[in-house]
Amino acid sequence: MLTLDTLRQFGADVDSGLSRCMNKEDFYFMLIKKSVKEPGFGKLKDALEQRDLDAAFEFAHSLKGVAGNLSLTPIFEPVSEMTELLRSRTDTDYSELLEKVLTARDELEKLCES
Repeated sequence: MLTLDTLRQFGADVDSGLSRCMNKEDFYFMLIKKSVKEPGFGKLKDALEQRDLDAAFEFAHSLKGVAGNLSLTPIFEPVSEMTELLRSRTDTDYSELLEKVLTARDELEKLCES
């Protein structure tokens, strides 16, 4: 169940996220529920599989903004690292960072559904 406590246990900086949402819990929860359905997660994965670093950068950068605005730290940290590597077009294996992002997203999605 999505609560402030479960979000804290997940690792989100709830106080910061709530402040960006004018301390309106319902609004914050609604945005979080929308964020886990963000198509950019799948598009990022596809772009990385295709080695399209430019597209991957765009999707990672967008997801970084979403996760940052909602203070979803377990998603924000690895996607931020990925964004900076992609910004400099670093040719590397992104699978570990992608796995962290998708695992955190999946965990958050389960909280939203229960």
